[in-house]
Order: sequence, then structure tokens, then C-alpha cells
Amino acid sequence: METENQTTVSEFLLLGLSEDPELQSLFGLFLTMYLVTVLGNLLMILAICSDAHLHTPMYFFLSNLAFTDICFSTTTVPKMLTNIQTQSKSISYTGCLTQVCLILTFAGLENFLLAAMAYDRYVAICYPLRYTVIMNPHLCGLMILFSLFISTVDALLHSLMVLRLSFCTNLEIPHFFCELAQVIKLACSNTLLNNILVYLITSILGGVPLVGIIFSYIKIVSSILRMPLSGGIHKAFSTCGSHLTVISLFYGTAFGVYISSALTHSSRKIAIASVMYTVVPPMMNPFIYSLRNRDMKVALKKLLWRTLSFL
Repeated sequence: METENQTTVSEFLLLGLSEDPELQSLFGLFLTMYLVTVLGNLLMILAICSDAHLHTPMYFFLSNLAFTDICFSTTTVPKMLTNIQTQSKSISYTGCLTQVCLILTFAGLENFLLAAMAYDRYVAICYPLRYTVIMNPHLCGLMILFSLFISTVDALLHSLMVLRLSFCTNLEIPHFFCELAQVIKLACSNTLLNNILVYLITSILGGVPLVGIIFSYIKIVSSILRMPLSGGIHKAFSTCGSHLTVISLFYGTAFGVYISSALTHSSRKIAIASVMYTVVPPMMNPFIYSLRNRDMKVALKKLLWRTLSFL
């Protein structure tokens, strides 16, 4: 197969939605979902910042999760909408690598944030009297910075490893965004080191937070079962319900994308799975946390009332 060096590659072709007229006709739906994602998460951030009662570790992590969701969606969806509207499939080589780097950064950051939120619930339920001492502002800030640092280093490492690859003349990606695994598949040079790095780092950075989440909730359930039969059990479960729903949505859609990629060669099914992963969880998170949380409902009402009073 004819190859061309990475320095001469000018663009990749994103085929995820461009070859399916039915999906292209959903431009309005995708645009609405993106706007709801941005507005919903932005409202949640503003509500948390404006209400002093929500200046707690749990809502600090939640506001960071909302900001990460906005960034994650903005990395992929606007380019998808532009390509649908202009009937174009292309993305520049630089744009593709930038997208790979940002997707890895924000996906990794969300993964760590979900683990941090699980640890926060673990401390709140299992050690309520020591909660404010353990989950102090210094520790919360360090957890955010550490998560961002690890995610950024991981993304930069993978991006630099892609830079060393040479690519074939066939530069078609069966997604609506540049996914690392799909970009590596297009390379004509040896990708063994890239694949080892992907599996190794994904296992560590994906597995460790997931194990931490599972461990936290095992301890939480064990602690709840020892509580007396009263409103305490209901309150404990209610504080974890939203977080468990978000975790299920995040990991469920992520596994769905990779299972669909491994078991099917249908670009349409892969595209639908990738849309579910990148669009649906960030859009649903504000609804999950606001509809199930009385404090968030009150804060949002106050925010909307203040906004309307200025108009």
C-alpha cells in the first residue's frame, strides 16, 4: 500500500455521519442536544457558585464535572455539526490530533472526578463526624489538580506517540470525531508500541478509578446496612443515587462504544454508539443531579429568580 509521511498528511475524513442521510437529517436534534448540554451544565455551575449553602466538597466536584462535560462536548459536537451542515467530511491533520488530545484529557478528567466524588460520598457516609476535616479545601483542590495533571500527561503522551507514525493514503475514520484507536489503525508504520501504550495506560488510568469507585460503594453499602431502620438509610441512598446513575451512564456508554467497535464493522452502528457516548451523558448529568437533589432545585430557582429580577 502506498504511504505518505505524516508531515504531508493534510487531512483525515470523518465518515461517522456523512454517509447516512437519516443521521444527517438529525442536525436539528444534535444542535438542540448540544445547546441543552452547554446551558444545563452552565446553569448548574452558576447555581453552585451563587449559593453559599452549596459550597461543599460534593458540589465543588460537581461544578468541575459540569465544566468538564461542557469542554468534552465542545471538543467534538461543533465539528460534527459543521460537517453535517457543509456536507464535508474533512478535518485537518492538526485539528485531528488536537481533538484526540482534548478528548483524552477531558474523558480522563471526568473518570477521575467520578472517583473523587465516590470517595467524597464514602467519607460523608462512613465518617460523618470527620467529614469536614478529611475533605478540606486543600485536599479537594489537590485532587482536582492531580486529576487534571494525570489526564493531560496521558493525552500529550498519546498525541506525541501518534506524531511518530506514517499514514496510508486511506485516511477515513468511521467516527464523527478523531478517536485515538481509529487514528492508529490508519498508520502504515509499526504501531505495536502505540497499541501497548493504549492498553497499558487505559487499564491503569481507567481501572484504578473504577476499582476505587467500586471499593467506595462496597464500604458505603456495608455502612448503610449497619444503620438503624430510619430515615438515615433513605437519606444515605438519596445522596448516592444521582452519582451512581451518572457513573452507570458514563461507563455504560463508554463500554458500548468499544464493544460495538470490536463486534461490528457497520459504520452506522459505530457512529450511533459514539454519539451516545459523547453527547448523551454530558446532556443528562444536569438533569440527573437537579431533578434528584432538593438543594440543587432550590439553588436553580434562586438563580433564575435573580436573573429575572434584573430583566
